[in-house]
Amino acid sequence: MARVVVDVMPKPEILDPQGKAVLGALPRLGFSGVTEVRQGKRFELEVPEVTPEVLAEVEKMAETLLSNPVIENFAVHVEDDLTPGAGA
Repeated sequence: MARVVVDVMPKPEILDPQGKAVLGALPRLGFSGVTEVRQGKRFELEVPEVTPEVLAEVEKMAETLLSNPVIENFAVHVEDDLTPGAGA
């Protein structure tokens, strides 16, 4: 199996109240040095194999269902390692 990831983020010109709330909470929790936070979504799609056709289909999914192209940008990439605990 392979994993294709779709990251969805608000466009830069769109206000992000959730990101602002996180930014405001960080100093209260003792974290400093962060000047901006943007909050988005991540979708992980497991597919039998990654082919150009599969990636094109995922792009179409991202455009039509996983994101709102009016206010969000998205990026599609293939995740290399499906080993449990990888990246944790």
